[in-house]
Amino acid sequence: MSSPAVAFATENHLRFLSELKDLLRIPSISTLPEHKGDCRRAAEFLASELKRIGMENVRLIDTEGHPLVYGDWLHAAGKPTALIYGHYDVQPADPLDEWISPPFEPTERNGNIYARGAVDDKGQVWAQVKALESLMAAHEGLPLNVRVLFEGEEEVGGEGIAAYVASKPDNLKADFALVSDTDLFADGLPTLCVGLRGMIYTELEVRGSKTDLHSGMYGGAAPNPFVALAQVIAKLKDENGRINIPGFYDDVIPPSSEELSAWKSLPFDEEHYRENEVGSKSLVGESGYSVLERTWARPTLDVHGMPGGFTGAGAKTVIPAKAIAKVSMRLVPNTTPAKAFAQYKSYVEKIAPQGVQVDVRLLHSGDPCLIPVNNRYIQAATKALHEVWGKDTVFIRSGGSIPIVGDFDRHLGLPSVMMGFGLPDDNIHAPNEKFKLKNFELGIRSLIRFMEEAGR
Repeated sequence: MSSPAVAFATENHLRFLSELKDLLRIPSISTLPEHKGDCRRAAEFLASELKRIGMENVRLIDTEGHPLVYGDWLHAAGKPTALIYGHYDVQPADPLDEWISPPFEPTERNGNIYARGAVDDKGQVWAQVKALESLMAAHEGLPLNVRVLFEGEEEVGGEGIAAYVASKPDNLKADFALVSDTDLFADGLPTLCVGLRGMIYTELEVRGSKTDLHSGMYGGAAPNPFVALAQVIAKLKDENGRINIPGFYDDVIPPSSEELSAWKSLPFDEEHYRENEVGSKSLVGESGYSVLERTWARPTLDVHGMPGGFTGAGAKTVIPAKAIAKVSMRLVPNTTPAKAFAQYKSYVEKIAPQGVQVDVRLLHSGDPCLIPVNNRYIQAATKALHEVWGKDTVFIRSGGSIPIVGDFDRHLGLPSVMMGFGLPDDNIHAPNEKFKLKNFELGIRSLIRFMEEAGR
């Protein structure tokens, strides 16, 4: 069907893109305290635009971290209510010397826009806002009721929004959530994500002596926390990539045969994935499972960093008093962060070598989720995507975590429609992050048509 809202979006595409660049110039890095003001500036930017396009009750909601942005439009009597979610915070841009163009000066080249946050998630948030603007302009209102909730802490655990959603405020009542923070499986292939892995992110701190020691005087007698930490980490997984924590796999439910069959039909080239996306000599992981199973439907355990000791230029023969490792686990549906952390903590304390003390800390967590595909909102999304992209929609899972999706389900009873428009090679969290310009344009159209279909 022809849509006046899609026509409006097409006519205003260059303005939409220019506005996105203004948002991308704000270095809203949530994890760095020196950018606290920039995070608030990004929130105010979004709030101002929501007000301008006609959303009501727009306000910033302060949290212990960065503010939430809320707005609504609730005049579609008898129609369902969407809760639209996205995040305006971004990852740090390091290493800066690997960026071809400055991370906070958005640059167009090769049919893409390059900037930190281009696709994760400012570009997709702006697509949501511009879809709302187009609908408002074309319909003098919206075809369904809408609440908007944007956050500024997704990249650092989302604790502020989690606490807010858990309190079940009346202004979050809705029928479904719309989340645009995911990818297409392949370029040009409309995709709905229906499953996410959960996560626990932890710190292991190993302490030996009461202070740093000279390795010549004390080496051979004093415990070395780095050695102890390495011994612990080496015992967390076996050589085949299987996690050794007792009971860790007890609650894992494998994908259905229908889902596995659908995954096998996806246009996935393992060698291209290895060479171009991963860039390693070989792939690793649990034997007996495909790459998609290992990244979408199996739990993982990874080490992200080991700060401590002496890391400067030259030599310093010190036995450090303590060593720390950052360790996370991705969890699959039917497993819970609380149980997984308890099993992990107990195992680490059991295998810790003599002479050291181990402190196992949970920094943040998120629930896994699996969304049924037979609800009316997924069906409306499938119809809209087919119309815009000209192809059947594929259903995938994501190996990543969007903790708020689990919170929407657990606290508000909302199914989520995860309709994202990024690509696997968009370099999220890495230098030269990008968003394909055509996907930004088609994403806005898809969101417009979805909201029109969902409001029928």
